[in-house]
Amino acid sequence: MAPSAFVLPEAVYQKSLDCVHCGLCLSSCPTYLATGKETSSPRGRIYLMRGVAEGRITGGEVLAEQAYECLGCRACETACPSGVDFGGMLELTREAVTSSGWRDGPAGRFERLVLRHILPRPARLGALVGLLGLAQRLRLDRLALPFLPRGIREAHALMPRIPAAAERRALPAFTPAEGERRGRVAFFVGCVMPEIFGAINRATVRVLAQNGFDVMVPANQGCCGALQAHSGDLETARELARRNAQVFGSSGVDPADSSHPSQDFEALIVNSAGCGAAMRDAVKWIGAEGERYAGRVRDIAEFLDEVGFRPPTPASRSTSNGEPDELRVCYDDPCHLVHGQGVGEAPRRLLAQVPGLKLVAHADPTACCGAAGIYNLTHREMSQTVLNRKLDALEAARPDVIASGNPGCLMQLAKGARQRGITLRVVHPVELLVAGGDLSA
Repeated sequence: MAPSAFVLPEAVYQKSLDCVHCGLCLSSCPTYLATGKETSSPRGRIYLMRGVAEGRITGGEVLAEQAYECLGCRACETACPSGVDFGGMLELTREAVTSSGWRDGPAGRFERLVLRHILPRPARLGALVGLLGLAQRLRLDRLALPFLPRGIREAHALMPRIPAAAERRALPAFTPAEGERRGRVAFFVGCVMPEIFGAINRATVRVLAQNGFDVMVPANQGCCGALQAHSGDLETARELARRNAQVFGSSGVDPADSSHPSQDFEALIVNSAGCGAAMRDAVKWIGAEGERYAGRVRDIAEFLDEVGFRPPTPASRSTSNGEPDELRVCYDDPCHLVHGQGVGEAPRRLLAQVPGLKLVAHADPTACCGAAGIYNLTHREMSQTVLNRKLDALEAARPDVIASGNPGCLMQLAKGARQRGITLRVVHPVELLVAGGDLSA
């Protein structure tokens, strides 16, 4: 059945009126830089949205295409002098496109299956990741690759080593502060993070404890809804946000959990930029019931910078001639941290306090790497074009380590480094903060 013409919510039209068409966003938009087309720019997409909303554009084929060609990096929001909420407009537009049947092909149905019925369900996701890990260890994935579709081969190129089951174990419900106690925080574990980046979650809890904070990890928390919202499934995203708002918003954690003397906490710590931005947007999704939940969210770097970071013990490193060596680190901004949450300098200030690290600037730190949730799977060519520009800048800086605070970015940058044969590590900043830059710790 052919897709129907779609109607945009009134909110999209009202938000579009904030755009003054100045064009200051164009130089920050990765798809415009790649194509040079006005329709591939934030300004052009807003023209399309307004045209559909006003009924001047019928059908909306071009807008349907452009709504998903956009990476959703929100760099245009940082550049915009008028405060246009482009991210909010994009999510509502994608919801309208999806609900009207424009994404009802096999790829769209498979995407919804994964995002609705696997990603938010820890048991199913854990079982799937466990099977992938087994295939890796037996090298079955390598044997099967030549016979699989190109899309699956591309997805495989992004996949890091799946940790063993012991490394994917659940975090303790409560970790006490070390040294002088400074307060209590809750930690959001995410859905992908514990399965693929469990070491980063453990490092996050450890650095919080080292800095004097009790850390609570509620067992009944769930997926944040970011990827669902990005895909146009705002209904599922809202359901997930409501669940987490109940866990983290009203009184802190589940009142039935009596393992701690106090249930309340000072901040809700997140170490995934995409999750943090989505959680802070909860008010847009679910209104007043998301206010307390969203208001407590702090990125791990943002929080440690606010409270005053306790630098770790210096790591021991040396060059071949025995002289101390500095680890050259390029920090690369995740889009949904620097543009979605306005956190840019805090991670750099923290890394600058780690003995033995030398922060090295590169020419393109706040531009998108092309990961953008699952964009690198749905729009492979554009994603690679955007990644190549990033890699050019990073390669010229000659770092030993690239640090970035989002799982999609970590996988994308690591894939790009492998493609170019660049020998370096791609890590989350907390891995450097917790051990004084000693990545073997």
